[in-house]
Amino acid sequence: PAVLEALQPAHDATVDYVNQVVATATEELSGAESYWKDAAIVDFIQHVQTETVDAALEGTAYADLPVLSLAAPFSRSARFPAGDVSVRDIAGLYIYDNTLHAVTMTGAEVKEYLEYGNGKYFHTIAAGDTFDPTSDTNLDDRPDYHLDLLAGIDYEVDLSEPVDSKIENMTLTDGTPVTDDMEFVVAVNNYRRSGGGGYPHITTAPLVYDEQQEIRQLLIDWASERGVIDPTDFFVENWSLTVAGEPVD
Repeated sequence: PAVLEALQPAHDATVDYVNQVVATATEELSGAESYWKDAAIVDFIQHVQTETVDAALEGTAYADLPVLSLAAPFSRSARFPAGDVSVRDIAGLYIYDNTLHAVTMTGAEVKEYLEYGNGKYFHTIAAGDTFDPTSDTNLDDRPDYHLDLLAGIDYEVDLSEPVDSKIENMTLTDGTPVTDDMEFVVAVNNYRRSGGGGYPHITTAPLVYDEQQEIRQLLIDWASERGVIDPTDFFVENWSLTVAGEPVD
């Protein structure tokens, strides 16, 4: 009882903090399908990461490079309700204490990175068969947080193709094909850059940004400063799953 009494003020302060409303969402955003379908709630992460890195690199030698962003679908239960969005809601989306890094990578390295992640996570589907998200994901029990989704370029994941050959039609946002020698700045969390998930190239890629900014706090700050979370400000459907070139619904 003495311990409970001593801790009660800190507990109450924490509860008050996480229930604090930081913004209003114009519509409900959900992570329920984010592990197999481009979802606005994940693009919220991507947008804040991209915007943060892009601003930090202004005036540097990297300022003219396209900024891409990597984020995983951490939580299928993540949800921003239409209306009041609290610290609790944002913490439910970004559940880890990761900090934001950025590195430079070539087009070839980005493609190999995506091939690795998608090949490790999705089952291969025969042409003509139907994709089932309940059984054709989490290959070898690979968790959702080891599937990195990429924002900043358009691409398709053809599940009928063999491992290391699933990524197709990689283009810049203006439709220009991504070539092997193109150079990008890639926003990524510190866990992935330290080798979490075993992704290629990321641990040795040149580091161009690391200000020890916690990504979850960046999301909270962005929402607080603007007061409104509107997916029309950041949602871009830039990737999709296909089977033998046919879109997965």
